[in-house]
Amino acid sequence: MNLSYEKMVQLAMAGLKAAGIGDKAAFETAQFLALAELDGLASHGLARVSQYAGHAKNGRVQLDPKIKVRPYKTSAALVDACDGLAFPALRFATDLSVNLASKNGVGLVAVTNSHHFGVAGHFSEAAARAGYISLLFGNTPAAMPMVGGSKAMFGTNPLAAAFPIANSDPLVIDMSLSAVARGKLLVAAKQGKAIPEGWALTADGKPTTDPQEGLKGLMVPLGGDKGALLALIVELLVVGLSGSRFSYEADSFFDAKGNRPRIGQLLLTIDPGLAGSQVFVNRMHDFLKTLAADTGTRIPGQRRFKQRAEGFKEGANISDVVVEEIQAGIRQSWNG
Repeated sequence: MNLSYEKMVQLAMAGLKAAGIGDKAAFETAQFLALAELDGLASHGLARVSQYAGHAKNGRVQLDPKIKVRPYKTSAALVDACDGLAFPALRFATDLSVNLASKNGVGLVAVTNSHHFGVAGHFSEAAARAGYISLLFGNTPAAMPMVGGSKAMFGTNPLAAAFPIANSDPLVIDMSLSAVARGKLLVAAKQGKAIPEGWALTADGKPTTDPQEGLKGLMVPLGGDKGALLALIVELLVVGLSGSRFSYEADSFFDAKGNRPRIGQLLLTIDPGLAGSQVFVNRMHDFLKTLAADTGTRIPGQRRFKQRAEGFKEGANISDVVVEEIQAGIRQSWNG
């Protein structure tokens, strides 16, 4: 089914509100889920509505939280998402980190008591469009083993980095530290499709092409041991600075019932003027000029922005299964 951005926001918001989520949290979450669909990232799009609604109905998220902030020294702060959906807290934290960087050169903001935060690159992109370098790290419920281990210790622990480019879209790198984002298994499961071998393992460590088995089991780390060690770095940074739960302490996002995950995120925003007002701009220009001379290369993020621009004009194709799932939840709230 083809839906415009506005229709996607309306549908997602209605699905979230039907589960009892407050107006502000539902609207801001719906905006980011719809944006993910325009970017071609269905794993972080409307397929998440029913997941979040299930969490709301089972007490895994606070329905209408009031975000709290605790400043720390001059250029750092802690944002408490208060067990709510992560998007309002991450939007607030991104703005705060930019504000701190504009005053002090660097803005470091940790987010605690948080939830699934969608496309990490959306927040880093926003800071880069304001002219700042942005790094974002987050932990997620355990899905990957430690080097040499067989038990889930780390989440897919995504990270994003964005760099401003003068008079152009920013350069955005956005990736999970598993071979693929776990949300791709969710989409495949909803569509009844197999997944490629090398994405996931069963609970007893065997390769699988069944997305349901993969969701119950383990994700394969990106690049083997190196991916697991990068996930460890993210884990220790995020948890140590936010006081959030470790990945292994948070119940899976893919189960409607469970604890409040209370995971964390960490944003680092940097004013690029350290070496002089034009040094970063000029160095980026030189790099991009050299990169363009190598036929076939592309700037990270540009394909996403192109698809987004087309999506704003033409809409995005949403799985009928996902649409029906959301609509069924809305109907159930009317009848309940």
